[in-house]
Amino acid sequence: MTINFRNLGLAISLVALATTTASAADVTVAYQTSVDPSKVAQADGAYEKATGSKINWRKFESGADVITAVASGDVQVGYVGSSPLAAAASKGLPVVTFLVAAQLGSAEALVVRNGANISKPADLVGKKVAVPFVSTTHYSLLAALKHWKIDPAKVQILNLRPTEIVSAWQRGDIDAAYVWDPALGKAKENGKILATSADVAKWGAPTFDAWIVRKDFADKNPDFVKQFAKVTLDSYAAYRADPKKWAANAANLEKVARVSGAKQEEIASLLEGNHFPLAREQATLLGTPTVKAVADTSNFLKEQGKVDSVQSSYAPYVSVSYVPAK
Repeated sequence: MTINFRNLGLAISLVALATTTASAADVTVAYQTSVDPSKVAQADGAYEKATGSKINWRKFESGADVITAVASGDVQVGYVGSSPLAAAASKGLPVVTFLVAAQLGSAEALVVRNGANISKPADLVGKKVAVPFVSTTHYSLLAALKHWKIDPAKVQILNLRPTEIVSAWQRGDIDAAYVWDPALGKAKENGKILATSADVAKWGAPTFDAWIVRKDFADKNPDFVKQFAKVTLDSYAAYRADPKKWAANAANLEKVARVSGAKQEEIASLLEGNHFPLAREQATLLGTPTVKAVADTSNFLKEQGKVDSVQSSYAPYVSVSYVPAK
């Protein structure tokens, strides 16, 4: 199946110049089902308390959907992966990355279904592999196929959202899927992992998740963005101070499970599968490393024919100015 980002590109080009009418008193934030420590703060209402704002939390299944909502002005702050971020920046969407939310590892993986007769990468040829288009897993899948020297045209790559992947998997309609939790956990119940995003990173294609904000909103409400970043980073610090103690707290696990939809018993291992950068790390990451990663991802997507052109510089799409000093 031919993969392209044309629908996303059309949506961005049509509404990229839209202006947001929301103030810091009423903000819509797009989140996804990925497992991370800040889900506890989200469940506790810590973001609302710190910002003094009413936050409308909207759950999305993919970064592509988040980007479209941000482009329209319906969403002011959004959680996206590095691949949809790169695609959006390449199209000129007026956003800025203000936090690296997670450096992805084993929490995203390519799983093959038991009985699909896939024991090695070469067996993917001719098989149906599902992935949410314009996502970090989409990018990782393409990068893995390139590493394995497999022509993507010889694999039936299907565009399915995580919940659709679960349904298709249970029906036996697909042979493999590259996805994150909770869909990943469902797939692993009768499947095995062929590769993780930690593997793909070692092969030269690292991925990350990020918090982005519309530039017009950030310019008018910098304090909101700074407080949002602080709450997130405080959550990360609490987790990283003692991951085992944090995971032993049943209340933490219940809140993350409630917000993300992941299985409570799998949350500890899922958290270990990613790295959550602290404020001192953000100060370095939100500079050359992230700018280069977005540029490299954009160039790869252009090479694959998924975006038409790339920016001369991606520096305008990344800012460390909202990270609290530590």
